[in-house]
Amino acid sequence: MVIYQDFSLFPTLTVKENIAFSEQIDKKRRIVNWKEIEETSKRALGILGVDIDLNAKLGSLSTAKQQLVAIARALVYDAKLLVMDEPTSALSSGEVQHLFKIMNELKARGLGIIFISHKLDELFAICDRMSVIRDGQYIGMRNNGETTTGEIITMMVGREIVEEHVGGTNIGDVILEVKNISKRGNYDDVSFNLRRGEVLGITGLVGAGRTETVRALFGLNPPESGEIYLEGKRISPKSPAEAQALGIAFVPESRLTEGLVLQQDAESNITLSILKNFVKNGLIDFKARNKRSVELIEQLNVKPPYPAMQIAKFSGGNQQKVVVAKWLATNPKVLIVDEPTNGIDVGAKTEIHALLRRLADEGMAVIMVSSELPEILSISDRVLVMRRGRINGEFDAEGLTQEEIMEKAVMASGEKGETA
Repeated sequence: MVIYQDFSLFPTLTVKENIAFSEQIDKKRRIVNWKEIEETSKRALGILGVDIDLNAKLGSLSTAKQQLVAIARALVYDAKLLVMDEPTSALSSGEVQHLFKIMNELKARGLGIIFISHKLDELFAICDRMSVIRDGQYIGMRNNGETTTGEIITMMVGREIVEEHVGGTNIGDVILEVKNISKRGNYDDVSFNLRRGEVLGITGLVGAGRTETVRALFGLNPPESGEIYLEGKRISPKSPAEAQALGIAFVPESRLTEGLVLQQDAESNITLSILKNFVKNGLIDFKARNKRSVELIEQLNVKPPYPAMQIAKFSGGNQQKVVVAKWLATNPKVLIVDEPTNGIDVGAKTEIHALLRRLADEGMAVIMVSSELPEILSISDRVLVMRRGRINGEFDAEGLTQEEIMEKAVMASGEKGETA
């Protein structure tokens, strides 16, 4: 049984319907046996040891609970092998540990699990063996305990990668000022500034208000109070179109649901944000559009470099490059990227890090939201740590440690031991 990265569940159906309907269909039932659906769903969730309202609409649940529903659906089929594709991509560290506990219990029951992930710390934490595939080819397998992170990375990218902090070389004056913006239930009294040529990292636990805050800058989640200034002028974008016109671009966390039109090709996706630039006398200049898409494909090293290829057929890393290309096409003054390397391989991750650093060094102002602390520490110039909708710490990235970030992420100033 396969649990896909996007779950392939039905958000408008209930938990029990998502878990047991497929079994009813396989049995070719003409009439739905609701009692059997209820019993089947309870039994599957019981195996996982979790308590979820069977009558709740799936879309109302957290990502972590939806993940558990997807696993429960697999157990209905009495699966002998469970394939999990990037199952932790949207989970907090606590939710990941709970998932790993369940996986270990399933292993103890004799279930085989294939765990697909780009997060090496998780692979070393849960897997017995690790196989590496690169560019569609099997590279090799290593037993856990008999290899190192460095060796696995080298197998994944074909070369050694050294993570080190790379600071800005061309940081200029303040371009963006955020003053005391608040929105009930989203973010509270948030203030910070952003300079030209700077990469400002924003991190914190899942649910800390990071995404809600940066979406406010792009007109997707406008504040109820507070002020935003761009180049010294007060702005209040109420839509992405207004934000784009001001020179702000936003790469969302979910490329599949918010960043791409999966049925369209790479060229259409890349030029979507600037399509009006190619319209003359009511007609699209396809030659000019193709030329611009090819330029951006080359600039971001999208592979394969085929503008006419359907975007759904690209790897996650190259899909992410296309999303970035779409917004670079607008020549933004401020680029906001939310979880820019979520669900992509180490090689593509390194390329995107280098791209963001290069864009900043060329004068662009970059805000990067990320849950991955090594990522935050590697290319940020300053780091903001959010907790419960507020900024709980601000640091220069040079010399900053993960422990210092986590202390601010889980504890309020002056607290001793209270966690978020």
